[in-house]
Amino acid sequence: MELLEAIKTRRSIRHYKPDAISEEEINTILEAARWAPSWSNCQPWRLVLVQDKEKKARLAKAIPPANAASRATEEAPIVIVLCAKLGCSGFISNKPIPDKAEFWYMFDVALAMQNLTLAAHALGLGTVHVGWFNPQEVAQILNIPDGISVVEIIPLGYPAEKGRTPSRRELSELVFYENYSQENLNS
Repeated sequence: MELLEAIKTRRSIRHYKPDAISEEEINTILEAARWAPSWSNCQPWRLVLVQDKEKKARLAKAIPPANAASRATEEAPIVIVLCAKLGCSGFISNKPIPDKAEFWYMFDVALAMQNLTLAAHALGLGTVHVGWFNPQEVAQILNIPDGISVVEIIPLGYPAEKGRTPSRRELSELVFYENYSQENLNS
């Protein structure tokens, strides 16, 4: 699949077939995440793969019932919990950069997540980004140590449904030239 096609056709999938995912496909997806860029190449992302049904059920309970991804987390054959090692993104020579060190790890992990979800889509697999959950509960379930932040949950599997295509804003609403102009804002 060509890159722009993958970007434009990837959808959030909330229902999965029970079909197993091959080790080769899993490794391809993990390699895509591994090669994401990061602050000073610190690669702060840490991925926890969960296949155990009981553990997936516990993770699903850490997601509010109103979040449709709760069922997807229990249903998907694999759940990937993305975490970040704190203290490297946004730091230079072990010193925090003002306005960066507090949150830059989120950018780095997001880059790895994007690579992961696009690679999954290119292989015919589905994913959904789950950000609304109790991170302390997830950390406890997975024995996440101090200094590691739980960032996102990604159910992974073969889609049991076709994802919905959301509308997109026009470039004229998003892009400014030379300076930020209120004229571009239509909403």
